[in-house]
Amino acid sequence: MPWVAIVSAAIMWIILLFLFNKETAPEPVVVDPEVVATINQTWPTLGAQVYTSAGCVGCHGANGEGGAGPVLAGNERITQDPVYVHTIIVEGKGQMPAFNQLKDEEVYAVANYVLNSWGNSIEEPLTPAQVAEGQSKIDPAVLKNRSRFVPEDIKLPEIFLATFVMVLLTYGLIGLYSVWAEGQELHPGIHKVRATPVATLAMVVTLGLSLLFSVLFVRQMVADYAGWADRVMPNVAMEGFYAAMILLTLAVATGLYKKFFMDGEVLVEDASGEFPW
Repeated sequence: MPWVAIVSAAIMWIILLFLFNKETAPEPVVVDPEVVATINQTWPTLGAQVYTSAGCVGCHGANGEGGAGPVLAGNERITQDPVYVHTIIVEGKGQMPAFNQLKDEEVYAVANYVLNSWGNSIEEPLTPAQVAEGQSKIDPAVLKNRSRFVPEDIKLPEIFLATFVMVLLTYGLIGLYSVWAEGQELHPGIHKVRATPVATLAMVVTLGLSLLFSVLFVRQMVADYAGWADRVMPNVAMEGFYAAMILLTLAVATGLYKKFFMDGEVLVEDASGEFPW
């Protein structure tokens, strides 16, 4: 039964990943040859018109100086990732709505206008091909969301599957550990154990690894805390990895102690007992 639980948990984990990745997968970009052919010629004039008529000027300023919206002038973030500008225009973010009413040529025109104005400059105009290539990567917003312990957009199916996976894995691992530590059959009486050199070495190595991961975890926490003042995103993945390895090595050490260092005792019920052991 422990192996059945673990296999079932693995199957449900695959289903969980499928559901989550399906929701975060970007829509495929259709590359229109006519749009590509006109981007270079139209963006200087059409982009300026759309920037004014669509209301961008009201939030970002006539010269990209910002206001209700972020500063666009001299913004290295958008010039280093031009696809990000296209994504924000099409999908929106925060208080900025999605401009779904714009045509494709208008979206690329205003995006290239922003990317090549007020001190901004990119080597080549943004094209649908670049957007399609950029969407093959995971969006930074998705990575940030996944780095949290409880994502904001997690839904009931994911919660149910994740919880059930953890229950099945816990049951399966406890069952396997029980068979390994105590055997498939329990024999009455006190059972003396003597540690072997290999078991002692394994215990020392396990405790050493636990200490090592504890030091690494503290160093990572200190580094992330220092970077927090500079608005640097903490490395939550490494924090979680070190914390998990600490718990894992301590669990292995506990198992080794139970198996090779701790005397065991198996009780049996007497003739009048009602609760068998």
